[in-house]
Amino acid sequence: MTTMFDLSGKTAIVTGANTGIGQGIALALAEAGANIAAVGRSPATETVEKARALGRQAEVVSADLSTIEPVDRIVDETKEKLGSIDILVNNAGIIRRNDAVDFTEDDWDAVIDTNLKSLFFLCQAAGREMIAAHEANGRIGKIINIASMLTFQGGIRVPSYTASKSGVGGLTKLLANEWASKGVCVNAIAPGYIATNNTAALQSDESRNRQIMERIPAGRWGDPSDLGGAAVFLASSASNYVRGHILAVDGGWLAR
Repeated sequence: MTTMFDLSGKTAIVTGANTGIGQGIALALAEAGANIAAVGRSPATETVEKARALGRQAEVVSADLSTIEPVDRIVDETKEKLGSIDILVNNAGIIRRNDAVDFTEDDWDAVIDTNLKSLFFLCQAAGREMIAAHEANGRIGKIINIASMLTFQGGIRVPSYTASKSGVGGLTKLLANEWASKGVCVNAIAPGYIATNNTAALQSDESRNRQIMERIPAGRWGDPSDLGGAAVFLASSASNYVRGHILAVDGGWLAR
């Protein structure tokens, strides 16, 4: 039975899909029926194999989003292999840690280029396809950007990451404003403290790990799979009237 959460026949591009949050979201979308273009700097072979095991079409799209060079190729390759672009999940991201007083230009540029610049231009490239599809047949496109708790808070020792994720929140709202009337829903998910490679340093720091755990009402770090339901909701017709929203999936962190 078709439901409002059914993604059958849809194609989703998921960046950073080879591990962690990206893999968790890609597999949740596949479970809901979507075909997957799994974008990663290293081939997202495991994610593709797991999506295919669910009966979906899935393809590896290798791309390094530290620059915008592969943006158009990601879109073209997805269309060539899977036929359309209905959903974009901008998850690829990096982090650099140092005191603000010692932070380098290289670390600033690397994070901003990956987390914000490439995100915007991939939104632009996919958005053009989605707008054209809406004009042709009324199809609704969905863009889901991965924000952060640091979209709302300042954090410590991660100045470029905080700046990039604040920017992701702003761009999500801007694009939602511009494209709402053009058949494209743009929203974001703000994960809380999720156990991934990006947070390994925090998990291994006994003091910081204890402080984080004490603040999370749910009493645990999140798992990448915890983001799946939110992603399916924002990718599906159930969220067609949700525009420019940043959905926190944080175990209650922001409620404290």
